[in-house]
Amino acid sequence: MLKHFVRIGDLGKEAQVLLQRAGEMKAGRYPGELLRGKILLLIFEKASTRTRLSFEVGIRRLGGQCIFMTPAESQLGRSEPIADTARVISRYNDGVVIRTFSESRLRQIIEYGSIPVINALTDEGHPCQVLSDVFTMYEHRPDLTALKVAWVGDGNNMANSLIEAAGVFGFALTLACPEAYAPDAGVLETTLKAGGRVRLVRDPAEACAGADFVHTDVWASMGQEEERLAREKAFSGYYVDKKLMSLAAPGACFMHCLPAHKGEEVSEDVFEGPASIVFDQAENRLHMQMAIMEWVFK
Repeated sequence: MLKHFVRIGDLGKEAQVLLQRAGEMKAGRYPGELLRGKILLLIFEKASTRTRLSFEVGIRRLGGQCIFMTPAESQLGRSEPIADTARVISRYNDGVVIRTFSESRLRQIIEYGSIPVINALTDEGHPCQVLSDVFTMYEHRPDLTALKVAWVGDGNNMANSLIEAAGVFGFALTLACPEAYAPDAGVLETTLKAGGRVRLVRDPAEACAGADFVHTDVWASMGQEEERLAREKAFSGYYVDKKLMSLAAPGACFMHCLPAHKGEEVSEDVFEGPASIVFDQAENRLHMQMAIMEWVFK
């Protein structure tokens, strides 16, 4: 039976295993033959630095090979239906890592293809990034259920996956988002019904009060450039600076999935300061991607 990695909420108890395996792989204990003889196709409809590098390096460390493809280099979603593309690429490759817009495109590849699919990002979620972030928090504070986590800014794909992670790993999450930029209501409702400790507020100070980790992201992601002026106005009070960080718990850490717009969603002194663990997050993408690929292909 094929395994796909689509959402954190689908993992259940296996999510904890991924944290442990990422730690072991970071220590150099990874199966270098796992993907030997396998070729993974990386479909990137959205450009990336960390996602592309972490997967390409991880695939090679696990003994495999990869092919990188963008819409400019293929018929993906243009003159050929996704369903047809899925059936073709399944004949050539052993797995697909896709970074796309709507999750429906990813699910079409799963439905019509016959190889494992890994969700490297959609507009609805960013599960690989958020699992890496949870692993980073786990390194600093192993008892995840004791953590208070804050999210400041857009209720975007990162926020959606962080909500799912709160439900799976048991940490308390408070999100401060402008009213018009709330996270997905369905994701929030599902997590709350399952017992997740998640709150949605409007005031960043309320979210950050006593938090062990403070997360944020850019105000306008890829594909939202035309909304930039409206977003700058809406998010003007959602700025993580030293004053906001001072409300967090002693020793609190600042997190950002990158790339960052310093001086916009975060001040330079917080980003570059001692509380920042953003480059630990970036490094951990590699180790978590390898753990995810082992989970999918083992």
